[in-house]
Amino acid sequence: MAASRKLASLRLPPLPTVGELIKLYNLRAEKQLSQNFLLDLRLTDKIVRQAGSLRDAYVCEVGPGPGGLTRSILNAGVADLLVVEKDTRFIPGLKLLSEAAPGRLRIVHGDILTYRMDRGFPVNISKPWQEDPPNLHIIGNLPFNVSTPLIIKWLENVANKSGPFAYGRTRLTLTFQKEVAERLTASTGSKQRSRLSIMAQYLCTVHNCFTIPGRAFIPKPEVDVGVVHFSPLVQPQIQQPFKLVEKVVRNIFQFRRKHCHKGVEKLFPEVCRVELTQEMMQKADVDPTLRPTELTIPQFRALADAYAHLCTQEPGLLSYEFREELRLKHLARQRNTPTGTFIGASSGTQPSPQQPF
Repeated sequence: MAASRKLASLRLPPLPTVGELIKLYNLRAEKQLSQNFLLDLRLTDKIVRQAGSLRDAYVCEVGPGPGGLTRSILNAGVADLLVVEKDTRFIPGLKLLSEAAPGRLRIVHGDILTYRMDRGFPVNISKPWQEDPPNLHIIGNLPFNVSTPLIIKWLENVANKSGPFAYGRTRLTLTFQKEVAERLTASTGSKQRSRLSIMAQYLCTVHNCFTIPGRAFIPKPEVDVGVVHFSPLVQPQIQQPFKLVEKVVRNIFQFRRKHCHKGVEKLFPEVCRVELTQEMMQKADVDPTLRPTELTIPQFRALADAYAHLCTQEPGLLSYEFREELRLKHLARQRNTPTGTFIGASSGTQPSPQQPF
């Protein structure tokens, strides 16, 4: 009973509705920022429940916008809510919420892609990685245009125990386009299986909680939205550096309809491609005729371990990118000069933006 009274005392006093705040401050969802407002507090409460109990928890909300999800988080009894909002138009409405929840809502005007969350909360909430997760959560109705780069950034943080995961195995509850949510949680053999599936699942337990129909948002997006919960694993399923794993997975999935050895081949320079591909596949003991979507995470682990072993024998392999080799070949043809050997050629080439995660 005392706990119920305490939680009731933390609930927000009567406030203008989110819809009224939108009218009051003349707010519009900006299409170029992929903004879609969720005004139904029953749905925002449902999102918050997927995070588990937030009683006395520390929470970072990503992109609170007009504050619908923010209200649900505050009503769940959090001790401290840090919201990171890039769009200055929403700050006045968030300040109104802050005044209604004194000492419990902090507002940061900034970009979540660059914000140093490892400095956002007290150090004493940290928990050793091997123990239970800290009482810290990340929750957000993410704009579509940042959702994939943001989760990739956070997955790398999980691998390195940095950023929000400097405090321990911080849990995340986030929204994505339904298709992205399905990729994140796709099982082996599924048509939605992708490199995003592998990168998320080798580091976290990933659960597709429920789907929100597009009509629930204002303005209505062309797609439905999935709510996904992430809980970092104590031990990642692949014990190799994140960049190495990402490179192996990215190369294999670039030929998702072909046999997996086709992608493995592109990890190696042309001059030694055949023999090193054969050596890697044999060392990993993976059937080269399997499709990328058919590979299990243990098989990706074997492939990453085999590639890491080859890289210790020839360190230049790790920096090799076949697209850079193609570019240099093209330049050489234009200049009518030999291309030379590409092992050890440094390349900062990033994955093609046309390739979806």
